Amino acid sequence: MAAKFEINAEKREGKGTGASRRLRHAGKIPGIIYGGSKDPEMVAFDHSTVYHLLEQEAFHTSVLDVKCDGRNDQAILRDVHMHPHKPLIMHMDLQRISATEKIHMEVPIHFVGEDVAPGVKLQSGIVAHLLTEVDVTCLPADLPEYLTADISELDLGDSVHLSDLVLPEGVELTSLAHGGDDLAVATITMAKVVVEEEEELAAAEEEGVAAALPAEAAEEEEEEQEKKEGE
Repeated sequence: MAAKFEINAEKREGKGTGASRRLRHAGKIPGIIYGGSKDPEMVAFDHSTVYHLLEQEAFHTSVLDVKCDGRNDQAILRDVHMHPHKPLIMHMDLQRISATEKIHMEVPIHFVGEDVAPGVKLQSGIVAHLLTEVDVTCLPADLPEYLTADISELDLGDSVHLSDLVLPEGVELTSLAHGGDDLAVATITMAKVVVEEEEELAAAEEEGVAAALPAEAAEEEEEEQEKKEGE
């Protein structure tokens, strides 16, 4: 189950670019909280607090206890807009949730066993992470902080698929539940440098053979000429 975080919000009245700019200059983040049986509310958050919370992976996949004007809402983070060049949060969207209604959420995949996998340890392969997060469906109380992909038994060329992920009780993969493909999550492939070395070696051998052919033909011609002269 994912961790829980508390976050304070305050109502904001002003709308438009100017009002949002003033909030940011005051160290606030303009945002919105929507969903549930309530109307959407325009709110503001403390930038410093949220910026440090966003550095924690669990914050992105947790149920948030949002305190605003003396009441609490349970919500999840739906979107964060960052400044393209500065470490500045421009806007944040939260969605209210109900304890009795299922939600879908992107959760990260943690990979374990890479250093002991036969394909890596014994066969000089490398692990390719094909998916780093996956959408799950569950009740808020069952929301996992992350899912684990175990690749400790993989040989070179083997893969771990979505269906191989161990899911906590009450959690299902959204795509598989709707008939989606059982995509590969990770695979062990031959290291690129090894492939390049083999290709270079093969090319060198081909060049060597090509270079040897004229020499062999010249030797055969010389032998043939010596035979003629001997006759």
